[in-house]
Amino acid sequence: MKNLSIKISSILSILMIWYVVYLVIDHPLLMPSFIDVGKAFIKMFQSKIYLLAFGHSIFRLFVSLLISSMLGIIVGFLSAKYDLLQTWIKPYITIIKTIPVISAIIIMYVIFGFQIAPYVITFLMIFPLFYQATYQGIKHISKDMMDVYHLETSDWYLCLRFVYLPNIRDYLLLAFYQSFGLGFKVLVTSEFISQTRQSIGKLLYEAKVNLNYDIVFALTIFLILMTLCVEWFADRYKKRLGDE
Repeated sequence: MKNLSIKISSILSILMIWYVVYLVIDHPLLMPSFIDVGKAFIKMFQSKIYLLAFGHSIFRLFVSLLISSMLGIIVGFLSAKYDLLQTWIKPYITIIKTIPVISAIIIMYVIFGFQIAPYVITFLMIFPLFYQATYQGIKHISKDMMDVYHLETSDWYLCLRFVYLPNIRDYLLLAFYQSFGLGFKVLVTSEFISQTRQSIGKLLYEAKVNLNYDIVFALTIFLILMTLCVEWFADRYKKRLGDE
């Protein structure tokens, strides 16, 4: 109950800051009110154009998440088992992690075009998270545990199920937490810059050009709510696993 009260007070403080800024700027075109943003938010879900854009952007995000998580887990696992592979791939991971997002977007846009670039860019930003989570999870497994298990059985599937997965599960859940929010940010940014058709980024660009800042705020709130919902489900899943 105490945590709920703190969360509510935090949300109210954010709304209060919004209202104060609205009063200070005193220009509804530049700083929309709660009511204007609320109306824009409702209208978005009554428009086929917006719904299609939401669907396409969410689809791009989940495809990128699926591919990057699968490859990140596989490569991270193999790197943890084979030091030569880890040494070989480390420069690639370092480059991907350190390259500025805007540079990656421009380079990928030039190479792949506006339709494919968002997938590639999002993959590049998310892949290191799953790679690092898997690699660290495997490396933190006790050698004594592995020795005991290998003495008991040589079944690779059982080893994967009862040793590897339980020990890297928390690392992967943390990677998922981080990757969904980061993935949405990077995806929408790449859509915005590359002007990808039927995308949230394109809608944000058009709203900015037409000075429809109520739509900009409404789209931003939608992205925040989407991320919070996914994190809530992931948190519930983690708690359910802890109860088992």
